[in-house]
Amino acid sequence: MFLVIKLINYPNGKKCNQNHVLSSASNRGMQLEDDINQTNNYYLACDIANIHKKPTPIQIVKVDYPARDKAKIIEAYFKVPSTTDYNGVYRGRAIDFEAKECASKTSFPLASIHPHQITHLASVLKHGAIAFVIFRLTYIDKTYFVSADKVINFYENSKRKSIPYAWFEENGIIIEYNLLKPVDYLQIVDKLYF
Repeated sequence: MFLVIKLINYPNGKKCNQNHVLSSASNRGMQLEDDINQTNNYYLACDIANIHKKPTPIQIVKVDYPARDKAKIIEAYFKVPSTTDYNGVYRGRAIDFEAKECASKTSFPLASIHPHQITHLASVLKHGAIAFVIFRLTYIDKTYFVSADKVINFYENSKRKSIPYAWFEENGIIIEYNLLKPVDYLQIVDKLYF
């Protein structure tokens, strides 16, 4: 089920006349990226922040052209390892974060986080950016905000091959689902950094 809102009036009198497509809670499984993109579109439309998904650089090798308007990529390869999923600016600060989704019943596999992503997060932290990882654990239907320094520390110092769900309870902050902003991570950024 989808709902499109044309005009939104907020309690502070601010208006956003951007179209927002809202998905029902029943369709939330395996769609973290869509939810973050919807949230970022809301932030942009209301002039709150400017944060975007980074495109993954690919090298197109083979394309099928059955007709000019029906070109189809048949074969492509990643040019370079991607860094993190999202970056932008909020309240004069750089924001950089990764989004990870997992359907496991007990833990998040560390193999899903790549060494170059850890290196990148450490680098942006060193240069003063706000950096974090958003984890959605679909089996328990929870989404967590975890600061990058905690993720880096676990990645570099733990002997485990996965992050147990109890670790997220201790080290993360739950991002409550919101209809307009399904992954409203900036409310947590406000509390931690401003």
